[in-house]
Amino acid sequence: MKSVKVPLNQLNDTRIRLMDMGLMNMEYKIKAEEKFGYVPINNDIEGYEIVDIALEPIKQHPKSFAELLKDELSEDEIETLRTSFDTIGEIVILEIPDNLEDKKQIIGDAALEFTKRRSVFMKKSAIKGTTRVRDLEFLSGIDDSVTIHKEHGARLKLDVREMYFSPRLATERKRVMESVNDGEKILDMFCGIGPFPIVIARNKNVDITAVDINESAIRYLKENIKMNKLKGSIETYTGDIAVVSNAFKTKFDRIIMNLPGLAYTFLDLAVDLIEEDGIINYYEFSDSYEQGIKRLKNACLKKNKKVEIINTRKVKSTSPGEWHIAIDGKVTSE
Repeated sequence: MKSVKVPLNQLNDTRIRLMDMGLMNMEYKIKAEEKFGYVPINNDIEGYEIVDIALEPIKQHPKSFAELLKDELSEDEIETLRTSFDTIGEIVILEIPDNLEDKKQIIGDAALEFTKRRSVFMKKSAIKGTTRVRDLEFLSGIDDSVTIHKEHGARLKLDVREMYFSPRLATERKRVMESVNDGEKILDMFCGIGPFPIVIARNKNVDITAVDINESAIRYLKENIKMNKLKGSIETYTGDIAVVSNAFKTKFDRIIMNLPGLAYTFLDLAVDLIEEDGIINYYEFSDSYEQGIKRLKNACLKKNKKVEIINTRKVKSTSPGEWHIAIDGKVTSE
C-alpha cells in the first residue's frame, strides 16, 4: 500500500495534516513500528518519503441496510423493506412482502450483518388467537427466540415465538408512566410480558394488577418482576380478564387497555372496575378518534357515568389510513 513514511514522533501530526488536506487513504490502518510510522495515501505527495508497505484494511461497516442489498434488490424493493423490521433485544423480526420471499435468505443475512444482532426471524402470519402470537420462520444467525429487551432502563425477557411484543410502543409506555401518580391502583387488562407494569413500577410507587390469558407471557412477567428493581408492586393473574376480575376486591384508579383489536369489547367491564375520577388508557385500531371516543362514552352511559376525554394521540401507523390510536378518558358519575 502506498504510504508516507515519517519518524514515529511525527506520525500523529502527519496523520492530521494529510487528513485535513484530504490526502489520506481512509480504507487502511496507520502502521507504527519501532522508529517509523506509515500513513496510507491515495497518490504520491511531494515533500514526503513514499514507500509501498503492507497495511491492514479497515473493515467497512455498511452505512445502511439498503447498501447491503443494493446488488440484490431494486430501489423500490429496498424502500419496501426499509422500515419493515423490529429489533427486540438480540432478535430482528422482518416483514418480507410475498414478491420478495424468494430472496428471504439474502434479506435475512443482510439484516443480521447490518444490525449485528444474534438472530433474524421472518413474520409468517398476523397476530392471531386469544394468546396473541404469530408464526415466525428462522432465517439467519442463531435459532434462539428468547431474548432480553431493554427499554427506559427496564429489562424485559420474552420468547418471540410464544408472545407478542412491540418495541414501537416504547414512547407510549413512557408517556403513560409519566402520567401516573404515586399511590395509584392500576389494572393492566392485557399485560403480556409486562412492559407497561414494569416500566411504571420501576419509576412509581404504585400497586399494579397485571392480567393476561397467555400463560407463557405471565411466566415471563414473573421473571421480569424479579429481574428489575421496582418501586411499586405487581400482582399477576393468568386468565381471561372477564373471569379473573370476579376475584377482585377493589376498584382501580387507572385501567390500561392495550389490546387494540378487541379492547372495545371489554369497555363495559372497565367502566365497572374504574374508581371515581379514574383514568382509562384505551387503545384501538382506527382511522380516527371518533369511533373510540363514542365507544367510551356509550360504555359510561350504560353505567350512568360520563367520561372526559383528556388526551388522544396516534401511537403508530398499522396500515395506510389506519392507526393504533390511544384515548385517555377520566370517568366520573353523572
